[in-house]
Amino acid sequence: MGIKDTAEEWQVTETATPFTGNKTSVRTDRVVMPDGSAVTRDYQVHPGSVAVLALDEQGRVLILKQYRHPVRQRLWEIPAGLLDIPGENPLHAAQRELFEEAHVKAEDWRVLTDVYTTPGGCDEAVRVFLARGLSEAEGERFEVSEEEADMEFARVPLQELVRGVLAGELHNNCLVVGVLALTAVLRDGEAGLAALRPADAPWPARPFEA
Repeated sequence: MGIKDTAEEWQVTETATPFTGNKTSVRTDRVVMPDGSAVTRDYQVHPGSVAVLALDEQGRVLILKQYRHPVRQRLWEIPAGLLDIPGENPLHAAQRELFEEAHVKAEDWRVLTDVYTTPGGCDEAVRVFLARGLSEAEGERFEVSEEEADMEFARVPLQELVRGVLAGELHNNCLVVGVLALTAVLRDGEAGLAALRPADAPWPARPFEA
C-alpha cells in the first residue's frame, strides 16, 4: 500500500529552551501552520532510547519490575536505557543495558521495531531490539543505584505477557510494543524472524556511527 511515515519540517520562527534538566529539556517553538498562522508548541527534547526484548530458548521474555515516579507505579518492563552519547551506536547501547540491568548477553540481535513514544509532546525515539541466544554475562555484576537498586526480575512466557497487555495489566510502552510485535513476527515462524532488519539497520530518527 505504500503507507509509511515521511520526513517533513514546518518553519520555526522562534525557539527557546525554558527548562534544561539532567537528561532532557523542554523546548518552545513558534511554528508556522499551512494557513500562514503561527502557534506555540512546547515539547520535551529527549536523547533517544533503546530497549531489548530478550527471548530465551523456552519462549520466555526477560522482564524487570521498576518504580516509575511520574506514574506512581511499579511497572514490569523490558531492559531499556538512554542513548547517553550523541551518535552512539544503538546496538552497543542495547548490549550495555542488557548487561547492566540483567547481567545477560545475547548472541543474536535483530531490530524488532522503531517507535516514537509520545510524538505529540516529546521527540523521544526508541529502537526495540530482539535478542536471542541468551546466557549469563561474565565478570562482576554492574552496581546499580536509585530505582534500579530495587528491581525484580522474571522470565515470563510471551503469550502470558500478551494476555497481560490486552487485559490492561501491563502498561510499559516498550514492553507492550515489543511483545505484540514479536507475536506478529512469530506467526510466520523462522521466516518472520529472518525478515527482521539486521541489528545495524539505519535509524533516521537517531543517526549513528557504524
